[in-house]
Amino acid sequence: MSSNNFPLVFDGHNDTVLDAGRANGDLRRSFFERSASGHIDLPRAREGGLGGGFFAVFVPSPKRSDPRAAMKDSPDGYHIPLPAPLEHAYALDFAMGATAELLRWEAESEGQVRIVRTAAELSAALEQKILAILLHFEGAEAIDTDLDALHVFYAVGLRSLGITWSRPNEFGHGVPFAYPADPDIGPGLTGAGKRLVRACNQLGIVVDLSHLNEKGFWDVASLSQAPLVATHSGVHALCASPRNLTDRQLDAVRDSDGVVGVNFHIGFLRSDGRSDVETSVTEIVRHVDYMVRRMGIDHVALGSDFDGAVMPHDLADVAGLPRLMKALQDAGYAGEELRKLAHANWERLLKSTWKS
Repeated sequence: MSSNNFPLVFDGHNDTVLDAGRANGDLRRSFFERSASGHIDLPRAREGGLGGGFFAVFVPSPKRSDPRAAMKDSPDGYHIPLPAPLEHAYALDFAMGATAELLRWEAESEGQVRIVRTAAELSAALEQKILAILLHFEGAEAIDTDLDALHVFYAVGLRSLGITWSRPNEFGHGVPFAYPADPDIGPGLTGAGKRLVRACNQLGIVVDLSHLNEKGFWDVASLSQAPLVATHSGVHALCASPRNLTDRQLDAVRDSDGVVGVNFHIGFLRSDGRSDVETSVTEIVRHVDYMVRRMGIDHVALGSDFDGAVMPHDLADVAGLPRLMKALQDAGYAGEELRKLAHANWERLLKSTWKS
């Protein structure tokens, strides 16, 4: 249990390495000092009972902009054009730098942070209250179609890979930032995308379905020999964003013994799709409740999108996680059920997917 008397949280997604990492060689903020900006640093992680999570390496477009910005001006709906596909050389260079940043955090932490590569390392880190970092790529642009980079990054510690981040790439097609909209947009996986799924299965790399369009989802479902995973998504029936999963997709994740991490971004939680209004953690609980009723308690976890999304007003950063845990407790989740939502379901999923 954490110091807040709730189970430690292992979170399905954050963008902290991008938010806190290096810009032009200089740190934006130190991961080891409490900051007034961003959502996660080590002091606030300790305060909030964060035991670790999927730390995403995301490659922004060279001319970086936030596609969610237009949502504030479109309370009745929006459709934001996606950035152009990335050049592989640029994506590879950026991903190497971001991965190196995570390695530096581990080296400089004096044992407080560990990049976990096996299920045993993850369990030990949680037990010893060492912050467990799972290296995740959000979008496969840094991977070449020969998959050489996949094997190199696996050797470094890559253990989870999202095929797309919304924009199209050599492997598949994502969903746009839009509301209301359906995830059944565009074609499925390319031939290279299908080879990527098989290679991830062979290595024991989680294939993340968040951001992938529906045809790509079903391609993975038909190909993959591992449980299906969406690290940071919500319920389309509750919020008609294409970033959320339909009932049929939720059923497929359940039937594969997979897991969905509930996204905290308010624009993917609210029934009106808005991200510019005050919103409570009770919206997160609403999505958890729906998934638990549909899928069962063993298939639902948390996938915050800290440092990459707009959080509920009563969950300003990771230090506020006890307020979410209390809301879940008040909704009737206690004991083993609360532990499963907090971290045990991710532990089980990773043990069944990783090769060691």
